[in-house]
Amino acid sequence: MGNRTDFWNMNRAELNKHDVSLKERYAEYKNQTMKLDMSRGKPCPEQLELSKSMLDLVTSKGLDGSDFLNYGGVDGISEAKELFSQILEVRSNEIIIGGNSSLAMMHDTLSRAMLHGVYGGGLPWGKQSAVKFLCPSPGYDRHFAICELLNIEMIAVDMLHDGPDMDAVEKLVDQDDTIKGIWCVPKYSNPDGITYSDQTVDRLANMKTKARDFRIFWDDAYTVHHMTDKPDYLKNILNACKEAGNPDRVFIFCSTSKVTFPGAGVAAMAASVENVTDIRKQIAVQTIGPDKINQLRHVRFLKDMDHVRRHMEKHAAIIKPKFEMVLNKLESELGGKNIATWNKPNGGYFISLNTLDGCARIVVKMAAEAGVTLTAAGATFPYGKDPLDRNIRIAPTFPSLKELEKSIEVLCICIQLASIDKILTER
Repeated sequence: MGNRTDFWNMNRAELNKHDVSLKERYAEYKNQTMKLDMSRGKPCPEQLELSKSMLDLVTSKGLDGSDFLNYGGVDGISEAKELFSQILEVRSNEIIIGGNSSLAMMHDTLSRAMLHGVYGGGLPWGKQSAVKFLCPSPGYDRHFAICELLNIEMIAVDMLHDGPDMDAVEKLVDQDDTIKGIWCVPKYSNPDGITYSDQTVDRLANMKTKARDFRIFWDDAYTVHHMTDKPDYLKNILNACKEAGNPDRVFIFCSTSKVTFPGAGVAAMAASVENVTDIRKQIAVQTIGPDKINQLRHVRFLKDMDHVRRHMEKHAAIIKPKFEMVLNKLESELGGKNIATWNKPNGGYFISLNTLDGCARIVVKMAAEAGVTLTAAGATFPYGKDPLDRNIRIAPTFPSLKELEKSIEVLCICIQLASIDKILTER
């Protein structure tokens, strides 16, 4: 029996023999009483160390002489707008700089739409008969949590190799005016690592929507997070929307949370000038100004796109070996057995793994019992319900290589045990 034998071609005796061997390995790991956490995509200590020198760059004056210790600058300092305009490839007057969290900016943007509507829209979304959002799945659990909090109905849409299933998206938005938006992680998507094709970007920009106040929430979280010398290319969505005659359709978000410090980074959003002007008026009621010192500190440290690229190459040097180890381990333990598939991303923070249907929850439970904490099964789907119960999000960045290797070995053992049980049950 070779290591890469297809489980479905093994007879009952062979499966039972393999099951006994796997249970022995599983018991050994359980006896180690490990506590290994791979539940979130967090930078590791070595990555955080790359930005420590930034903490010595504090100053109180901007290039224009403005005092960053006092109130003002509700939409961010001009230096930060210029930096993020390079990162997002938009104009500086199409940028709003926020606090440390792009997730907070997304939450606030959606909340404002519920309370006040959107520019050029009409009634506030919360005062309309219903509000629905399209959720390409598997996707980002925190996007879905915002919708649940605001009582927005979520409609799952399959992710394909080049982005959301656009045939389904176009059909849905053309027929239903209560569908007000779509969540997108367009580059190295969470968790599949997919980058949207040019055609997908163009179709999103050009599609006919029954709701005239439809918005794309474009979470470009991993726009500079490459792990290859030939990074994926993502077409500019704001330019595509302008060319399609829908300049106000998109809100773009990003942050330095995984570039500098997750708890003390800088977030930004980009949109049409009209959208930015409308949002700025509302933000001015919410705050008298963000943390301008932190914004300037980031500008002084990151400087421009050339420096950003060099900085991110240092990140890649730290995390790429972790991704390679996971992928190699998955291949050596599960390859050829016809019980799991996984993506091989060119960037981002996750590896998306699919077990046999109906096995993800039991695999995550078994791993937890052996001391390995994974993202909850189902978390990558709206309402935490994976209809096929098969997707598991692997977050390799935070653990050390040694911890990660143990975690993936446990995961692979659990997948094999759950698969054998399923195959034997179906026979």
